[in-house]
Amino acid sequence: MAPSATEMDELLRDIRARRKEFEAQRFISPDIIQRFKKIGVYRALVAKRFGGEEKSPAEFCELIETISHADGSAGWVASFGIGGVYLAALPVATLEKVYADGPDVVFAGGIFPPQPAELVAGGYKVNGRWSWGSGSMGSEVVGAGILPKSADGSGLPRMAVMPRDKVQIVPNWEVMGLLGTGSHDIVVKDVVVPEEWTFVRGGASSLETPLYRYPTLSFAAQVLTVVGLGIARAAIDEVIGMAAGRASVTGAPNLGERVYVQLEMARIEAELRAARAWFYQAIDDVWQVLLAGGTPTDHQVSMLRLSTTHASRVAADVTRRAQMVSGGTGVYESSPLAAQVRDAQMITQHAFMGDITYQNAGAMMFGLKPLPGYL
Repeated sequence: MAPSATEMDELLRDIRARRKEFEAQRFISPDIIQRFKKIGVYRALVAKRFGGEEKSPAEFCELIETISHADGSAGWVASFGIGGVYLAALPVATLEKVYADGPDVVFAGGIFPPQPAELVAGGYKVNGRWSWGSGSMGSEVVGAGILPKSADGSGLPRMAVMPRDKVQIVPNWEVMGLLGTGSHDIVVKDVVVPEEWTFVRGGASSLETPLYRYPTLSFAAQVLTVVGLGIARAAIDEVIGMAAGRASVTGAPNLGERVYVQLEMARIEAELRAARAWFYQAIDDVWQVLLAGGTPTDHQVSMLRLSTTHASRVAADVTRRAQMVSGGTGVYESSPLAAQVRDAQMITQHAFMGDITYQNAGAMMFGLKPLPGYL
């Protein structure tokens, strides 16, 4: 059931008011995670057979975009509601155990660098340390990337899934932006994970409905990029709000009355809307194929990836340009623009959003094969 408008508005208002709290402690506070559960973040992509809502990719992205408008770190952590899609690669019998107490399961994990895992009695013995464990502080189930020693090294790494209490989190998230995501290191020592609790990230799902046939790695990139779209929209709104009834300390015209500000704000509005429109159009193109029982073409999947990387970069550029027209006000930590610029730029640094996307998409335009893992 969708949250009420009042419930969502109250949550977003509280998130905005507590942004500095999240940054200072380097994680999203537990009560906010519980409220994410209440509004359906973690059951949104869980199959209906397990009590979930099985929403479309666009619906989930719109939810994350809305949260990100309030705070980028909160949106980033909420985006890991995509765990419902990741975990769908587990055997159905395992999924029944994962969701035995309900669909609102908070998943986090670190896959890189994948660590060798020895096959022992009972499963894989998992040891190692993984970086970029976003949202791990509020998780209930954790995944860790492994390379089974018996494997020949080909294909994608597996992810071993285990309860949060089997994992040590090492607080070391000292970075420029998205501070509240709590993307700390994850450490596992001699934990035996049954084989049926492992899956190939990006591998075939155990479920057959359209959501679980949507390209998983593309979706994983999209739920992150849409955070940037929410941040960029918030930055534009912040500048517009600054101009309302605010006189310049220098005696210059009100911000909104300055011609160069009007021109630049119109440009970035157009650029953000265009990037966002393509982002959601690419999703819909693939989704309609899946709803009709078909299989998306390689070109359609490539457009998912290309529109996603493009949107992340447009969002970062728009956010920075919004800060520039704000003048000196936008450089103070008291202004949301300071964190918004850092957060939007951080998203472009993610491996999913690298220049390799352009290389792969460009190769496909000339009938060449992309690198493994792109499609």
